[in-house]
Amino acid sequence: MAHHTNKSGYSRLVDRINRFPQGAPPSRLLDKILALLFSETEAHLVSLLPIKPVTADKVAKIWKMTLPKAKKILDRLASRAILVDIDQNGESQYVLPPPMAGFFEFAMMRVRHDIDQKVLSELFYQYLNVEEDFIKHLFTLGDTQLGRVFVHEPVLSNENALHVLDYERASQVIQTATHMGISTCYCRHKMLHLHQACDRPLEICMTFNTAAASLIKHGHAKPVEAAQGLDLLDQAYESGLVQFGENVRERVNFICNCCGCCCEAMIAARRFALFNPVHPSNFIPETNRDTCTGCGNCVTACPVEAMTLVSANDPKTPKKKKARVNTDTCLGCGLCARSCKEGSITLTSLPRRVITPLNGTHRAVVMAIERGTLQHLIFDNKVLFSHRALAAVLGVILKLSPVKRLLASQQVKSRYLEALISRMEYSDMI
Repeated sequence: MAHHTNKSGYSRLVDRINRFPQGAPPSRLLDKILALLFSETEAHLVSLLPIKPVTADKVAKIWKMTLPKAKKILDRLASRAILVDIDQNGESQYVLPPPMAGFFEFAMMRVRHDIDQKVLSELFYQYLNVEEDFIKHLFTLGDTQLGRVFVHEPVLSNENALHVLDYERASQVIQTATHMGISTCYCRHKMLHLHQACDRPLEICMTFNTAAASLIKHGHAKPVEAAQGLDLLDQAYESGLVQFGENVRERVNFICNCCGCCCEAMIAARRFALFNPVHPSNFIPETNRDTCTGCGNCVTACPVEAMTLVSANDPKTPKKKKARVNTDTCLGCGLCARSCKEGSITLTSLPRRVITPLNGTHRAVVMAIERGTLQHLIFDNKVLFSHRALAAVLGVILKLSPVKRLLASQQVKSRYLEALISRMEYSDMI
């Protein structure tokens, strides 16, 4: 009987997790991961939480328990980085983050003794790197993805620098964040337990704003000032790491400093390049074939194998090679340009800019539409859904292209939404 209850609780938690636009496909490995992170009771209680942030008072009503008891459980889960607690006008609100970027990473962002991180690392590796369903689900569904690449700022020419918008600069994210925390890199920490980690810096995972505030509060991240953050960014540049961050323009919550060997995003970018799993920067490298020596430094530096050496087609030296970029798989990070000692690689602006969602709500709505799960956002525990939250979702939908607005209407099948969209389409015509 206990086994049945346990399975039922974790199954409900998996269902709850998959209400996110980025979820986690059911698997025996996922069950084992959740069993390490959650108790049976916690799994059941968390499965009842709405998608949006919610106060302890409302959670107590959902869980049908006293407010002090509910708050004690919520604070305990937040202290373990299962939940993120957000301060809103002096009142705490709690939300279950997605598995990625979220509580999967948080479990490995510091050395802990309350869970077996070696066993957890092995499970993560099997679930994410061997089984692959999770990574495919996370990175290959829809056109709008979780993360994007920031351009390598030191290699920008003066002319290119004029074309880089503030939100495209990792340095600007660091300088404007309300909070900044530094943690252990989840990816390299995981691979360390498997004896497969590279020697790139470990204490260099960056979180910002509300996510950083919660992680700092509970000791999962170390608070740093902007100047320290910029120093760490320089260290990441020197170490040949790619800045992969949240795919939003406002209030970015994370920037990972990724290597090509350990980091999930770079591995996904190589394995599933056809699906464009990572949004590139707005730049592409160009090689000066007259000065390229074919040394191969750029090939070694590229984390996604977009740089290759090809024949220089020189009849006098048949073995001579030149560098060539595969523009279909290139992330536009600029590491190749940094590695080129001859200065033969320069970055040029893409003719058409990559579209970046405004904020988390914008990204979540577009991802949900593309993945056919918009109804989860709009009708998620609708009794508790505030008018402000609903207005934010509808506001995003009404600003989308006509095709995506039609997809949204078909998914939700709401007369109210259809009326709003029809009115918007009419106003577009006049």
